[in-house]
This record gives sequence, C-alpha cells and structure tokens, in this order.
Amino acid sequence: MMMLCLLTMLATAQTSKEARKWLKKSEWNTLKKAKPHMTLNVDEFYRQYQKNKEQWDILYRWLCETDLMAIPKGKHPIPGSTLVASVEDSENEPLEKRGTESHRKKIDFQLVVKGTEGFALLDHESSTIKNPYDEKKDVMRYSFIKEKTNFFDVKAGQFVIFFPTDWHIAKLYNKKKNDSQQIRVIVVKMDYK
Repeated sequence: MMMLCLLTMLATAQTSKEARKWLKKSEWNTLKKAKPHMTLNVDEFYRQYQKNKEQWDILYRWLCETDLMAIPKGKHPIPGSTLVASVEDSENEPLEKRGTESHRKKIDFQLVVKGTEGFALLDHESSTIKNPYDEKKDVMRYSFIKEKTNFFDVKAGQFVIFFPTDWHIAKLYNKKKNDSQQIRVIVVKMDYK
C-alpha cells in the first residue's frame, strides 16, 4: 500500500512538472493576446488538452482570427467543430444575485475581453449540494460559506477554465470599487474527456 502511494505521488509530481513546462512553452496557445489566470488547474488543462487537442486548437484559432470586440453579442457556432461561443455583454452583480455551478460533461472556458470580471471558487469541504444534478443543463448548484470561498478578479486579456471539480460563481462585482462593472466575456463549453 505504501509503495502504491509513493508511485502515485511520483506520477503526480512528474505530471505537474511536465504540465508546467508545457504551459510555459505556450505552443498550445495561438491566441497570444490572452493569458491564463493564475487560478488555472495546470495539470487538468494539460490532460484535457492532450485528450482533445483538436477541439482546443480550433477554439484558440477561432479566438485568434475573430475580432472579439466587434463580433455581435449572442451565440456563434465555431466552424469545424460542435463548439459554440457565447459572446456576452453584461454587468457584474452582487454575490446575492449570482448562482453557483459546476458541470460534469463540459468545461467552462471564459475569456474576459473587456472590463474586469469577478469570480469565486467554492471550498469543497464546507459547500454542500443545493439542488440535484440537472442532466439536461449539465449543472449542479451549491450552498457555500462565504468566508471559505476564494474570490478573485480576471482582467481583460485573461481567461479562466473551470473543470468539473471547480465549483464556481461568475460575474461577481470586481474588487475595484471605482472600476466599471461592465464586461464583455466569451464563454465556450468544451467537451470534458
């Protein structure tokens, strides 16, 4: 049993090292105008990219070739894939008005194009399932303790990726009280493998 634990730890450490090196090289990112936010789960991103490289490459190519400020808000199919980009012009809101979520089948890719969007990651130990999993919408909702929640801001030119283990809240008031709460965000639901 001890040997199995040791082997698992070594494999995880190797993946982490390999994933960080891969992320730093940026060969995956043809979209040079956007960077991942520091909350990114690098190991999971690396694994998902390896499992579905074509999907990720199509997304980054589309983002690179599209004028993200000029494209009208709404849903836009991404050519050569089943992906749909949701272009959202909206406003951050107080925590009380925003819902929690996680997904089982999809990955939430969110690129902030304009403004600063507030986000939160929920603590797994203190959060509880609020509603049963909705298979049709691929969403789970949670009750959480505010003091155990990680709040952070994502500026224009940064993206976040929420995997199924990332229970999150989006479109929260950003921490800059004098800053505008108006945002433009590109949201794409990626296949989780």
